[in-house]
This record gives sequence, structure tokens and C-alpha cells, in this order.
Amino acid sequence: MSPVLTVRAVLFDLDGTLIDTIPDLHAAACAMLADLGRPPLPLESIRAYVGRGIANLVKRVLANSLSVAEDPTPPPPEAVASFRRHYARENGRNARAYPGVIEGLAAFRAMGVPMGVVTNKGDAFIAPLLEQTGLASYFDVLVGGDLLPRVKPDPMPLVWACGRLGVVPGDTLFVGDSINDALAARAAGCPVFLLPYGYNEDKDVQELDCDAIVESIRDIADMVKTPVTH
Repeated sequence: MSPVLTVRAVLFDLDGTLIDTIPDLHAAACAMLADLGRPPLPLESIRAYVGRGIANLVKRVLANSLSVAEDPTPPPPEAVASFRRHYARENGRNARAYPGVIEGLAAFRAMGVPMGVVTNKGDAFIAPLLEQTGLASYFDVLVGGDLLPRVKPDPMPLVWACGRLGVVPGDTLFVGDSINDALAARAAGCPVFLLPYGYNEDKDVQELDCDAIVESIRDIADMVKTPVTH
């Protein structure tokens, strides 16, 4: 596989891209529902509801509906607090890096490419999850859903991360798995590769506007190169 893209940095989504976190999110969501005297939801429902941060996940779980995220009304604070409390306990317990992730990150490191994570996940949960799964040492910047006024699909988190890495968006590959990732990258001016195995709000990743759909992060490392310096 010959290189197809020259990059100065790579940014990654987290849930559904680097790490399969659904078992932990499902456990926390069901514990929240139990606190509220409600029955649990199946794991596959949680898989569809992930992608726009904790508040929207809680809203979707409570309504058992994807579309409720479009309603600007915030979820009940006690439900959010319950979810966060349970997820702090579950975070990383059963999460696993996807096949090819560690090999791909190691390959990018060997190329001297700075890397970061840009996710809508609550900031408090990012570093512990990366530590639990052995990925923490690879990243130079972490951007979560609580850090800035806007989250993906807004481009703000990607542009901010590029600034922290000292690169421009056009030279920065964003790797994700969802429509929120594709929209954020396009709006920021980043090239974007998508993975087919993640969480895309019940949508087919093949329908999304991206530069490539790639089977694993290890494969992505074979598709990029760094600029020649003199």
C-alpha cells in the first residue's frame, strides 16, 4: 500500500475509533436507569446512542430514541450525575483497544508524527481510559467534550488541537468512525479517514463524505507519509 497523504500530525476520535467502550457505557447507562427505577436497555441500543457526548447519551437512553438529541432541552441533572458516577467506576473495566490500534500508533510514533485525541467524551474520563488500555503515552494533546464551548461536529475542537500541536488543519489527518467526525473534519479543513467498525448513530459509514474508509489504524499508518525536510 503506497502512501497517499502527506501529514504533519494525526488526530483521533476515541470511542469507536481507538477503543471499544460500549460494554462500559452500557453498564453505566443501565445502572443509571436502575437508579431512576427504569428497566435496562440492550447493549446494541447504547451502541447507536453514542457519539455526541454524555448529555446527549443520557437524553437518548432516557427516551430510548436517537432523534431526541436534536431537542435542545438538557437532560435531568440527577440523571447526568448518576451516569457520570457509575461511568467513573466502569470506565476502562471492559474497554479494549481495537485490533491494529497499538501497532498503528507505534508506527506513527516511529515516523515522528505528533498525535492527539479529539473526542466528545467527558474530559475526566479520557486519561484514565487511555491509561487502562495502554494508549496514554502516544498522545501529545487530549481534547474532550468539556474543554471548549463547542463539540464535534463543530470544527472548534479539531482546530484547537491543531493549534496545540503547532500544525495547520490542512496538514493534519483526522481519524474517526462517525458522521460527527466527518463533519467536524470537513469544517476544520482536515483530511479525514473513517473506520467501518465504530459507532455511527445507526448510519452506514459508506454514506459519509471522507477521503478514505480504512479497515484499521495499522493500515492508515501505511497510507501516510511525513513531509521531506532539508
